[in-house]
Amino acid sequence: MTSPDTPRVVKCPTCGAAVEWGPQSPHRPFCSERCRLIDLGAWAADEYRVAGETPLDDQSDPLRPPPH
Repeated sequence: MTSPDTPRVVKCPTCGAAVEWGPQSPHRPFCSERCRLIDLGAWAADEYRVAGETPLDDQSDPLRPPPH
């Protein structure tokens, strides 16, 4: 545990560099804009996925409006 006087330090999820958690680190939890964009690109390219059920198709979506 950290004391109020000691800032929390976390690892950058992209490169592992130490990042001080506070206003002096605007890209937190990343160490830089570059690492933040690398992570964003990985999400956009479907390299990361949130676990869960397979998405519904259009026909079985209960929130889909009925056909006209």
